[in-house]
Amino acid sequence: MEQFELNAEPRDNVGKGASRRLRRTGKVPGIVYGTEKDPVMIQLEHDYLMHHLEKEAFYSHILTLKIGKEAEEVVLRDLQRHPYKPKIMHIDLQRIKATEKISMRVPIHVLNEENCPGVKDEKGIVNSLMTQLEVLCLPKDLPEYIEVDIAEFHVGDAIHLNELKLPKGIELEIIVSGGDATQAVLSIQPPQVEQEESEETGEVAAGEAAAEPVEDKDKPDS
Repeated sequence: MEQFELNAEPRDNVGKGASRRLRRTGKVPGIVYGTEKDPVMIQLEHDYLMHHLEKEAFYSHILTLKIGKEAEEVVLRDLQRHPYKPKIMHIDLQRIKATEKISMRVPIHVLNEENCPGVKDEKGIVNSLMTQLEVLCLPKDLPEYIEVDIAEFHVGDAIHLNELKLPKGIELEIIVSGGDATQAVLSIQPPQVEQEESEETGEVAAGEAAAEPVEDKDKPDS
């Protein structure tokens, strides 16, 4: 499993003005909090952080945060991006404890998409209704991603939250909290051509029905 290390420095100046000045120097303002310790305002090198953010695993990994000589384990909790520039505006990190479960969003990786019968033979389309899942687990059990194997899927097949094969020690937050465990995660839809033909047939039928004259029963025979 890939390891990520973030080097940060503490910052004393806070507020919008101070953050703007910090960004002009190529830094990203941030905060680290949690585990009953006081929050600490930090700053990181922008380009250094962007390099990490290019990797999918960074968002669902336990990260090592170094501030001076001290190191602690954290997870990424929030990231504020510029509305139209490739620029990070602020980062929130949360400390974790090895003995306490954490809730994290992890991506879904679909296996055998191109080789499943529904796609390869029946020309169906994979409809991914969810791209990530919120899991609950101890830090040591945090997965990089959740696999969904559709090797045997045919057109019309689907997999739901309560049917997923989860790694040991992993629970779905929605199920633990009493949410709808029958939500579909992924399905195989009919080929697009069939869908379009079906829609066109329905439109033609509707048009013919509209064009057909309606007999007026109250009109006397001529």
